[in-house]
Amino acid sequence: MARTLSNMLPLGTLAPNFELYDTVSEKKRSLQNIKGAKATVLFFICNHCPFVIHVNEQLVKLAKDYTDKGISFIAISSNDVVNYPQDSPDLMQKNARDVGYSFPYLYDETQEVAKAYDASCTPDNFVFDADLKLIYRGQLDDSRPGNGVAVSGNDIRNALDCLLNDVENTATQKPSIGCGIKWK
Repeated sequence: MARTLSNMLPLGTLAPNFELYDTVSEKKRSLQNIKGAKATVLFFICNHCPFVIHVNEQLVKLAKDYTDKGISFIAISSNDVVNYPQDSPDLMQKNARDVGYSFPYLYDETQEVAKAYDASCTPDNFVFDADLKLIYRGQLDDSRPGNGVAVSGNDIRNALDCLLNDVENTATQKPSIGCGIKWK
């Protein structure tokens, strides 16, 4: 299992806008239309990556715990579906249903959105404030497949709780680790 680190986009970076096909609603969705009132959490994921499969349940739980607090969640798959057909839009839709995603699961066919966010791995996680300025990027938590650490989402939960309580997040932001995005 190859391990690729996230690139750690500079804090304060403004979220690049996008309009992508949502495999869940089968409609085009833009960042401006689905951003949260208080924050927006963006996950670059895919169907087949063992690192994503390892955290899927926590992604669902995070959305359940924070959506009512004005935080929106968005997942994007940017993988090359010619060489990785298990990440195709029809299977993304099936995976979203099977796993229980309550959030959009967008298909980045051109890979332009992943490049705009400097995403490098799955999962690659970003938290933006109400003004779409980056306040957190990096790992979900310290859990990895096979390391025996329970998946908790602690790092992103801490970032969200700090934002909601208007407290500075002084925790170290560690890069995410996962499978590299499958570039064309």
